[in-house]
Amino acid sequence: MSVPASDLRYTRPAIALHWVLAAGLVAAFLVGLTVSDMPVTPKRVRWINYHKWAGITLLALSCLRLLWRVSHRPPALPQPMPTWQRRAYGLTHGLLYLCFFAVPLAGWAYSSADGFHVVYLGWVQLPDIAPRDKALAELLKAAHETLAWTLAALVGLHVLAALKHHFFDRDGLLWRMSWHRPRATTR
Repeated sequence: MSVPASDLRYTRPAIALHWVLAAGLVAAFLVGLTVSDMPVTPKRVRWINYHKWAGITLLALSCLRLLWRVSHRPPALPQPMPTWQRRAYGLTHGLLYLCFFAVPLAGWAYSSADGFHVVYLGWVQLPDIAPRDKALAELLKAAHETLAWTLAALVGLHVLAALKHHFFDRDGLLWRMSWHRPRATTR
């Protein structure tokens, strides 16, 4: 008995959320790295705002992605897969989701504690989520940076694992998150 193709792949909305979030995370990370070394100028302030807007957008998309994931069962993992890989898959995905929320929330809290409001897209002032406190701001800045680097490492691990499954195991794992159907191959 064959498994329906729909049970082997993520849904189109899940695929779209995955790749939009991936692109947004890379962009926000690179902007964050760039502005951290810039001198204080109007250009730096503008790019910090872009970074904040990206963070808030990614937080909203992460909420949407989590809601979709909870309401739509992911496809089964390829068989056979060693138990340690299944556990690593579950742990890595859990930590990724945790960081999807923790990184932007820590950044938002840091901005609040440092006395700078987050004004989304320059139009909507979001509420402060931490009291104004310079010592707290320094702690939150360090937390935001540490969490961002942790997320980057997890994303790197995620990409390496997907490539390993695609090129070495050839088990179709990467195809589950692709827009295209794989070509028929012979082994």
